[in-house]
Amino acid sequence: MSMALFVEHLNQMIVFFLCKCLPSSKKLIKMILKLPRIARKFYIVFGILFLFWMIFIDSNDFYTQFKLNNQLNTLEAEKEFYHNKIEEVKQEREQLLTDKDELEKFARENYLMKRESEDLFIIVKE
Repeated sequence: MSMALFVEHLNQMIVFFLCKCLPSSKKLIKMILKLPRIARKFYIVFGILFLFWMIFIDSNDFYTQFKLNNQLNTLEAEKEFYHNKIEEVKQEREQLLTDKDELEKFARENYLMKRESEDLFIIVKE
């Protein structure tokens, strides 16, 4: 099917749609039919090219919007994760600042600190 036949068929479908679905638009149909055939084809071809450009070629095409939406969702999930982590660290810090025994336990486990009279043995699991 050549492009001219396709455009003519599309033009007939549009006129049919306007006649059947919008019976009150008889004036609009008459105005469209009064346009020269080349003008009707131009607007249809231009409309199709415009839609093709906006959907596939433009900088804001569907694929780019899909990628940006996925990136936004990922970043929002990371934001929530880090907010939760900050709250955990704040609670742990508050607990360490208020309880001396907890502070000593933390220092011994994480920084391998000991008292002067103690010996420290590190057991490495293999």
